[in-house]
Amino acid sequence: MDETYQEKVIIENEKYDGHIVRVTEQTVELPDGRQAKRDIVYHSGAVAILALTNDNKMILEAQWRAPIQQMTLEIPAGKVDGRDQNYLDTARRELNEETRMQAGHLEKIAEFYTSVGFSDEYMELYLATDLSPVDEALPQDDDEAIALKMYSFEEMTDLFQAGQLNDAKTLMAYFYWQTQQTK
Repeated sequence: MDETYQEKVIIENEKYDGHIVRVTEQTVELPDGRQAKRDIVYHSGAVAILALTNDNKMILEAQWRAPIQQMTLEIPAGKVDGRDQNYLDTARRELNEETRMQAGHLEKIAEFYTSVGFSDEYMELYLATDLSPVDEALPQDDDEAIALKMYSFEEMTDLFQAGQLNDAKTLMAYFYWQTQQTK
């Protein structure tokens, strides 16, 4: 990568440190010597799971999202935290917590930054198949109200065409699934 475009951080002031994110304001020196401000949101990382049932339906969660003040349809997902050794552990835990399922097959299919313009949140997307009920259900987050829904590929396509899929990780999972339909 061309280093002539790199910015140099001169000062970084913490503005907020919460249980999900830490926010700072950076003063940076641009390649041409000018200074600029950057608001940065730091995040521990997250996983998302394209969970396909044995009858080939995608598991989605209907839940309220406060930042956009509306219900969304999303694939199961969650943040990496101290309970996990790695992203794969997080995927297993989140699948259990949010769907009460375990995967006979769980593989990473993509990794990406969710919004590089202001955040360092890194996410890994997993494919979970050969699903079965868990033997021991993990506690769900106290502040979540999730309704599970299951959709065939055709139903997902209808939702997409109707503009009802607006979550990036869910769209990425749907597009991945779409590429697998032609194989």
